[in-house]
Amino acid sequence: MTYIVTDPCVKCKLMDCVEVCPVDCFYEGENFLVINPDECIDCGVCEPECPVDAIKSQSEDEADGRWLKVNTAYSRVWPNINVRGRPLADSDAYRGQADKFDRFFSEAPGDGS
Repeated sequence: MTYIVTDPCVKCKLMDCVEVCPVDCFYEGENFLVINPDECIDCGVCEPECPVDAIKSQSEDEADGRWLKVNTAYSRVWPNINVRGRPLADSDAYRGQADKFDRFFSEAPGDGS
């Protein structure tokens, strides 16, 4: 099993999870982070660090595996991030909103580290 990043991360990208990952399996998009499922060692240290509860075990994914697919696809094209960066300036305005992926997700890569 792996961990996956889900909807609450969109437009927040707080990055508390990045600095605790022992294998640097996070990848950065413009307004979202993903975990590379082939690199994740299922240690779970990132999950409690996420202030918006966006990181879940793969076993908690939607029935169609939506989030595993998203994390897999974008971890192949976005740059790796292994240092906590600054959250998005307007992240507080989006915290707690539902269905952010469908409304705000950007395929653009982030800066990486």
